[in-house]
Parts: sequence; structure tokens; C-alpha cells
Amino acid sequence: MSSGLLVDVIIPAFNEEKSIPKVISAIPSWVRHIVVANNNSTDSTAEVAQKSGAIVVFEGQKGYGKACLTAMDWIKSQEVQPDVLVFLDGDFSDYPEEMGLLIKPIEEGKADMVIGSRAMGNRERGSMTLPQVFGNWLATTLMRWIQGAHYSDLGPFRAILWKKLLELEMRDENYGWTIEMQIKAHQRGLRYLEVPVSYRKRIGVSKVSGTVKGVIGAGYKIILTIFKYWKA
Repeated sequence: MSSGLLVDVIIPAFNEEKSIPKVISAIPSWVRHIVVANNNSTDSTAEVAQKSGAIVVFEGQKGYGKACLTAMDWIKSQEVQPDVLVFLDGDFSDYPEEMGLLIKPIEEGKADMVIGSRAMGNRERGSMTLPQVFGNWLATTLMRWIQGAHYSDLGPFRAILWKKLLELEMRDENYGWTIEMQIKAHQRGLRYLEVPVSYRKRIGVSKVSGTVKGVIGAGYKIILTIFKYWKA
């Protein structure tokens, strides 16, 4: 696929020196800017990303959402804005070469936002921990009950029209980033859908599901975000 849209990619990254070059090299050639948000890494993530051809922006405050917001600020500063922005993780658990699957419905005018669903796709055994699987089920079920939003996953691999993303006025600076986007997209009438994507074991240890603190923190924030945006 050669997208007719101008596409930029954001990759929030914290200590991903071993995986980030693999992620960057697998991104389709039709992507314009690959922006790696170096989230206070203590390894050589930034240097490796730059050598691999990415633009690196620095965010000293830890937080997934904070890193994404900083990368978005860099994109806003560009003279020519993208049509579509894609988010994916820097741990090589996503398959960047499947990006066209997310872009296609947007290019065809069928969606404003497309979520890559790991629940619907091919997931390598052991690629998601039990807390991740349960957390996704619980979050998507609560969103359906409380918000009326129909999702199967909070997958980080996603594409959204740039102008629509700006209209969402994203605020969350950590674990609530993905679910805030999905709830706001539903509430504000964006056309959204999910496509099946593949998922594999990440390189290195997860900063969220790999620690008890991360699991509890993410779970608490996700549930808090659902009720924060509850419209009775």
C-alpha cells in the first residue's frame, strides 16, 4: 500500500534501545515523519532512534500521555500538518508493517479513527499478561455499559485524522491516554472502528504489565478515566 494521505507516526519510548530500531525499520516508507518521544530514558534510546532515521523529541517527565503530547507539539510546529497521525509502541510488540490496515478505512472515508485490535487479531501466546487481558475486557465492558462505546481493545496501535485528534483536546499524561482518546471519540461523534492486528511478545520488560506497581497504577487510572468522562 502507498497511502495517498500525509501520515506521521508517534512512538513514545522509555528505555527501548534494543527494540526501537526494529520498530522504525518496519514502518512503511510512505510515512513522512517518525517522531520518537524519548521519555526520560536512561539508555541510548534517543541516539539509536536518530541513527535509525527518526526525529527525536525529549520529555523529561515520565508518562505515556505526556510523551505523546510533547511529540504532538513538535508536529504542530511544522509548516505542513499531517492528514493522519499513527501511534504505536516502541517495544516491537506491534507490527508496523500492518499500518496500512489502519490507514485504509480513513483513506476510504469510512472512519475518523481506527484502533488496531489485538483481541480481534492474531496474538502470540504470552504476548499479553493475564492482567492485561482482564484489564482490556473490564475497560471495554465498562465503556460499553457506561458510555455506550463499543470497543474490544485499548490497543496502542491506532490511527486518527490529525484535525479530529486536535479537536479531542487530549489531556491525560500517563496511563489514561488511550482510553481518554476512545471515550472522547465516541462522545464527540467521531466515526471509529477496529481492525484486527497481530501482536507479539515485546522486547524487554513492560513498564506497565511487567511490574505490580504498573499493573495497579494503570488499572486504577483507566477505571478513573472511564468515570471521569461519564455523561449520565
